[in-house]
Amino acid sequence: MKKNLVLVLTLMAMMLVLAACGSDKEEGTTESEGSTSKKVLKVGMEAGYAPFNWSQSNDSFGAVAISGSKEFAAGYDVEFAKRIAEGLNMELQIVKTDWDGLVPSLQSGAIDLVIAGMSPTDKRKESIDFTENYYTSDYVIVVKADGPYASAKSINDFAGAKVTGQQATTHYDVIDQMDGVKKEVAATDFGAMRVQLTSGAIDAYVSERPEGISAELAMKNIKYIVPEPNFEADPSTTAVAVGLKKGSNLAEQINKVLAEIPEEERQKLMEDAIANQPAAQ
Repeated sequence: MKKNLVLVLTLMAMMLVLAACGSDKEEGTTESEGSTSKKVLKVGMEAGYAPFNWSQSNDSFGAVAISGSKEFAAGYDVEFAKRIAEGLNMELQIVKTDWDGLVPSLQSGAIDLVIAGMSPTDKRKESIDFTENYYTSDYVIVVKADGPYASAKSINDFAGAKVTGQQATTHYDVIDQMDGVKKEVAATDFGAMRVQLTSGAIDAYVSERPEGISAELAMKNIKYIVPEPNFEADPSTTAVAVGLKKGSNLAEQINKVLAEIPEEERQKLMEDAIANQPAAQ
């Protein structure tokens, strides 16, 4: 009888101990998750438009892991994405997206923001909203350093040239202002245009100054020209802003974050991005 009683009491004590341990673990996990969890901010970019954004194999230069990939994204846009995520108290997630898929991804909710060197043009504003500008550049024309148009000064010095730009950009639209050029089919990305240029498939492509600088760094037989006078265009076409879904309530908060970044710091971030891009290493 005594042996049975001792056995029962022992089993009951063990059950109480196990229950207590299980309860402590569960409460600890819940508390830990609650104290560290943040909403995720999904930011879309090409990760292929240096110095605004590019892909690399490690986290150097403040790079951020690309969702669903072993690669990392770095560059000017990534630095702004990091500051915006911090300002919103959200966890940054970079989503690598083709250029022509950025707006549809934003509209569908696959991403929350576009931070990809995108200009807030009137046409794009029909589909998505934008924050205040976080960078302003100017147009350039990229040519072969030893090519027939290397000494061109004006947009009208390219008669007979085969010229292109990236699809769905104002870079491609302004080619219509160049007298006598052969406007080629728009390219999918800047890497493709650089290859076309060096192979002779095209004579020039239209871009922005930071990308022109990047092209010179990446390929020694390429140079960029700042035409005088430059292309006529609305200032919004050379500005860069954050794209948001129509009616997003994040615009005001993001504008507050951007307002706290002085112009000197913005220029320094671009200088660093140009120096840190893969082509410059």
